[in-house]
Amino acid sequence: MNTPGTSYNLAPMSQGIRVLTLFMLALPVAFLAVAAFGMGPLAIPGLFIVVLYLWIWTRFRPTCFILHPGFIEVVWPLKRREIRRETISDVRLIGKKEMCSEVGWCMRVGAGGLWGGFGWLWTQKRGIVQMYITRTDRFVWIERRNQRPWLINPERPEEFVQALRS
Repeated sequence: MNTPGTSYNLAPMSQGIRVLTLFMLALPVAFLAVAAFGMGPLAIPGLFIVVLYLWIWTRFRPTCFILHPGFIEVVWPLKRREIRRETISDVRLIGKKEMCSEVGWCMRVGAGGLWGGFGWLWTQKRGIVQMYITRTDRFVWIERRNQRPWLINPERPEEFVQALRS
């Protein structure tokens, strides 16, 4: 993993995800504020939410995707994963409508709403897809041989796709 590569941060959140994230971040603040003013039992769910949010930030939400000559390195604060280039059969930029037609009806399994959607996306047409998105548009679809496809939102997605294809 010491090979130099080109880094692409996770894309900035789209407006809808940003609004949902701000709402969700207000929840533990509200619980803890109410607990501080005499409703002590609400401190427990408030602290639970804080711990859950930290777990999502460190274990579910990747910070960047690094393109190396032989692999993509996916980096989270507390873990890393490699996607070998030889397992990739296609990579392309897709929009929301094209994604809906590609996967059909779908349901998120994992963390969603807070900073984006991370984990698995169960889909009607494609089964389980690895998903790490912060936007509702400009997705990068990574098709893999004999493995689950990936749906991601790196910054500069056109450049990411072009670099991965070359």
